[in-house]
Amino acid sequence: MRTLPALLRRVKRKKRLPPRLKSNFTSSRPSSNGAGVMLKKILPILMLSLLMAGCTATITNLTPLQQARNDNNFYPVDAAFNSKQQSLLWDTIQPYVVVGTNFYPMQSTPILTNRWEGLIPVPSDQNLVHYYYKFDWRYYDFGIPKTDSASSREYTLHILEK
Repeated sequence: MRTLPALLRRVKRKKRLPPRLKSNFTSSRPSSNGAGVMLKKILPILMLSLLMAGCTATITNLTPLQQARNDNNFYPVDAAFNSKQQSLLWDTIQPYVVVGTNFYPMQSTPILTNRWEGLIPVPSDQNLVHYYYKFDWRYYDFGIPKTDSASSREYTLHILEK
């Protein structure tokens, strides 16, 4: 069995830096933490992705999935456009509804500034049509005007017989 002074000597054997070399801001042991190094490499990429995600546009389809067949074979479609991009020039937005390879322009609604409406043709011999929205706009990038665009996913409009 060891005595108390022998145990104390064992504790005192720990190497310590002299007080003048010790810093309150860093540890005396070298950093071998691989996770910290990995975080320093990944952090700029994560910040860039967050920055880019803040500028994305959101297009919401407001059109019902089904409409009753009408006599002129043109059917109304509505969409809402939202963006967090501060430099977007809202009066330069040019929205389209795309059916196949045909682009049909849309008009803004009178009351709401971010709502757009248009008409798409559906031939009388067809019961459905596939379409998507495309929005083009201009924005300022450090004082230089640039263009950008966003497209929605594809939607299907079912035409019901009367």
